[in-house]
Amino acid sequence: METLIDYFSRVARYDWWVVAVELFLIGLVVYWVVDFLEGTRGERLFRAVLIILIAGVLILNLLVEKFHFERLEFIYKWFLIFVLVIAVAAFQPEIRRALIRIAQPSFLGSSAQLIGTAEAIVGAVTDLSAARTGAIIVIERKVGLGEFIETGVRIDARVTSELLKTIFEPGTALHDMAVVIRADRVIAARVQLPLAEADSVDGVELGSRHRAALGITSGSDATVVVVSEETGIISIADEGKLTRNVTEAELKKHLTSGV
Repeated sequence: METLIDYFSRVARYDWWVVAVELFLIGLVVYWVVDFLEGTRGERLFRAVLIILIAGVLILNLLVEKFHFERLEFIYKWFLIFVLVIAVAAFQPEIRRALIRIAQPSFLGSSAQLIGTAEAIVGAVTDLSAARTGAIIVIERKVGLGEFIETGVRIDARVTSELLKTIFEPGTALHDMAVVIRADRVIAARVQLPLAEADSVDGVELGSRHRAALGITSGSDATVVVVSEETGIISIADEGKLTRNVTEAELKKHLTSGV
């Protein structure tokens, strides 16, 4: 206890405003990271790593000063490097999503184009939902999806409700996998997307369409609209998070936000 009191008393020797500013900046960075990772597997991992590091630093400082465990301090420094390497590998999708937003060309069209595209998507998705026809529509934003588009069939046609419903009509050559939309154009259909790990949302196991939606939004800023073939439920995926049971009004509001 005396060591702990001595440790905090030495911290108190610094000017209070310096400590306050440092703690504020550290808290701001941590808050930004947690907010960025919210709803993803990385969030839970980040919280665990943060707790381990904070506890480790506090305990190690106390032990080293009290008992002079220099070797333990040396080992812990290498442990921190090991944790950093593991974190880079574990947070790879989140880090990639953050980095690729920097200096990326914008594929967004004009406001009129975006509103027209949103209305066409909403109209098609509403009809597909009523007919319980499965669909997955990817709306490309600032981050290009060229590597995934190349896996599909090029179309390059103006977005219309009729075109989207025709593409996802069961039995047609292009109905399987995803459609990618850029501005007011359907760029490609039958596009293969990366699948997120099997998981559940609200206790419901996710199918391949929903896992694909989470997979593509974990590594890009795309927005994905999914129609469940089993239930007709409409879902939206953004930033690696899935929102289920979306209404027609909510879908239109989400797709036109920021216009």
